[in-house]
Amino acid sequence: MFGVLLVLTFVAVGIAAAPPLTFKFSDPQATKTALETDTYAVNNAGAIAGDYVDSAAVQHGMILAGKKLTSYDYSKCTGGGIAAFGINKAGDSAGWCIGSAGVPIGFTRSAAGKFAAANFPKATGGTEPTGINDKGDLAGLYFDSAGLQHGFYKVGKKFTKFDVKGAATTAAWSINNKGEVTIEAADTSGIFTAYVYTISTKKLKKVNVKGATNSIIHTNNNKGDIVYTYDTSDGVRHGGLLHAGKFYAVDRPGATSTRNDGINDTLVMVGRYSPSDGSNHGFKAVTSK
Repeated sequence: MFGVLLVLTFVAVGIAAAPPLTFKFSDPQATKTALETDTYAVNNAGAIAGDYVDSAAVQHGMILAGKKLTSYDYSKCTGGGIAAFGINKAGDSAGWCIGSAGVPIGFTRSAAGKFAAANFPKATGGTEPTGINDKGDLAGLYFDSAGLQHGFYKVGKKFTKFDVKGAATTAAWSINNKGEVTIEAADTSGIFTAYVYTISTKKLKKVNVKGATNSIIHTNNNKGDIVYTYDTSDGVRHGGLLHAGKFYAVDRPGATSTRNDGINDTLVMVGRYSPSDGSNHGFKAVTSK
């Protein structure tokens, strides 16, 4: 566990005119009786990781492959709130829940159903893994004994703490097969700055959405595409996609607020949105050119 030397470069991701991409939206449903289905990540086979709330208002972890639902619960999640936030090529997932002490505990779950703890060493305030690549490397955040939030990534068996200098809080969200980690850093007023950190070169690149009042980065795929949530000056929250150096708004039709959480290598995206009634729904967006 050690800090990292950061070499900073800066890029503004513009919401400019770009060759049209078409997004076809659908709303995945874990079950017909689910009260809510949340979609956070999608792998190249199209399997979606997330959670759902059943008809008895109990939340479960979820892998949804087409119409095939794999519902799971982890024995250490006695405080509830289990969700899968990342999924890789093999179908292994990473996520977190609330344990008996009332703090977040991290886990990985193999496609075969085997759980393993994934907690940052001495993270007495809890650990929240949110990304996993095809090698099983992880990204996420943890809380120290003072309740301060830090980002981390785990390569092999080694955990590395990651803080952006000057930020009030740091979180890592995802890690791709190239060892590129998406980083969310917030100031004391809660405004986020988006970064991509490359482990091999120790370079940190700023990738905010140009013109946005808030840029919250989420998942990067193995081709360098990135999905965001961003806010505009009118107070509206949008989903976004950075593809081939150009930025696209990705807003679910009929939504008053959209969050874009996950993307695979074929530009299939998943996230969440709220219609005018304020409820929360997962979405899937398939991209075509």
